[in-house]
Order: sequence, then structure tokens, then C-alpha cells
Amino acid sequence: MELLVDNGNISQDGVLELSDDLLSQVLGEKTLKYDKNGEDHYDLISALHKSMRNSDVDAAIYWLNRMLAGGEDPLYIARRLLRFASEYIGLADNNALNLVVNVFQTCQFIGMPECNVHLIQAVIYLSLAPKSNAVYKATTRVAKDVKQTLNEPVPLQIRNGTTKLMKELGYGKGYELAHFAKDKLTTMQTMPDNLVGHTYYLPTEQGNEIRFKQRLEQIKAWHQKHDKT
Repeated sequence: MELLVDNGNISQDGVLELSDDLLSQVLGEKTLKYDKNGEDHYDLISALHKSMRNSDVDAAIYWLNRMLAGGEDPLYIARRLLRFASEYIGLADNNALNLVVNVFQTCQFIGMPECNVHLIQAVIYLSLAPKSNAVYKATTRVAKDVKQTLNEPVPLQIRNGTTKLMKELGYGKGYELAHFAKDKLTTMQTMPDNLVGHTYYLPTEQGNEIRFKQRLEQIKAWHQKHDKT
């Protein structure tokens, strides 16, 4: 094969420095620009995430394969898919997380190049799954309250009264086990006094999450009827 030597530079030490064009001729394919620790790394994982969030399955497959072709660690990609499954799908499709856990383990077992098809399977599933960030929003809402109420006392009725002194102080007094109640619900307060009425989880109607929304509405309606005023 005749090489275009003028695409390389010969140093004073007689060392030939090969250009990308020359390497492409030698390797028979285009060289891939990818810095696993730099801007390319973050740009491509961002592109993958945003394509999946937008349910653009073909774009997601493309960006995934760009990362793999650049030598990205498949376990890094699988970890990001695990986060995606809960942050952007959550309870809208519980199987999303199960699938990605299986794919992560498969990547550990067989590695590249064989595990590429499993990663593609996960990316396709996540791209086409119904989307909900209600779990993620609940996480951020409660984090704010926790930061501001780190010393909020646990209500006495749900404290663990394991000693005689604790019981004398009222630990566990008034505790109601919902399992024995007719509707499996009680009027017992489980939130700290200063946080009663605070709401963190606001389910959507996407996918399976509508069932969680309906159940939550049933629970709230029950409390409106039975809670003490």
C-alpha cells in the first residue's frame, strides 16, 4: 500500500510523526477523537442522556456507540443508565431499573465487545419507557427539609421503647399497628410536629405511576375522613 508520507513529519531525530490522515490509511478506518477524561467524555454522555430523555431511540443508540467506539468503560455507561432509570423513569416503569441492573452485571461478567448489545438493549428500553422525574423531585424536596430540621425529635408514639425507662417516658405509647386495622391505615401521626402536611412525592400519570397516584389519592381521602380535627 502506498502511503502519503507528506501527511507525516520527520523530526531531526529521524522519527516520523504520523498525522490522522496517515493513520487512517494504515488502519483502514477513520480515527476517533475521544478524550475519556475530558470534554468529549462529558459531551457524549450528555448527548446520550438528553436523547433518552427525549425518547429519541436512534440518537441514543448512536451516542452510546460513539462512546463505546472511543473506548469508554462500559461499566461507567451502565452506572449512568442506572441513575437514569430512577431519575427520569422511576415508578412509571419499575422494570427499567431491574433491566439496567441486569445489564450492569452482564457488563461485569463478559465485558467488551460482547456486552455492547446488552447496553444497546438497555438504552432502547430507557428511551422508549414512559418518563417521570417524580422520584427525583421527591428526593430534592425532602433534602431541603432534612437540612433545616436535623434536630427535629421523633414523635414519641413511633419511638422504639426497648427499656423500662423509655416506656415510662412515653416511648411507643399510643403506637398503632396498621396491619391490624380494617383499612390497613391509622390516624397515628408519624411526621414530626413541624413537618405535618409537608408533601414530597407528587406522582405523575405516566405509565405505571398512575397506579401510585390513585393509591395515594385513596390514602389522602381516607385521612380526610378519619383524622382528628
